[in-house]
Amino acid sequence: MRTVFNATAVTLALLASGAQAQTLVATSNIVINAVDRSVNFTSDVTSRVSGMKLVLDARDEAASFVASAGEIRGARLEAALGALRSEFAEAREASDQVLAETILAL
Repeated sequence: MRTVFNATAVTLALLASGAQAQTLVATSNIVINAVDRSVNFTSDVTSRVSGMKLVLDARDEAASFVASAGEIRGARLEAALGALRSEFAEAREASDQVLAETILAL
């Protein structure tokens, strides 16, 4: 009887650890995919935006925004963020931080 109980306990422990491993893998995949989308967005938009004067004029304000962790928001930056979001579908889902870093990468 004790052997059956021990075998059951070991089996349950193995099943639980397997479920935890699957959860960890799923969470890791979500994080990796989100980072990948952000990097792809930045590189795609950087090449297409470099000619937008409104966006280029907002570089100083984008630098202030990034350096202040989003505390400093200027009118030129707000206009540039709006222009990016209206022009590019990818920008609609991107955070202001990602867009400001994209502007700085130009």
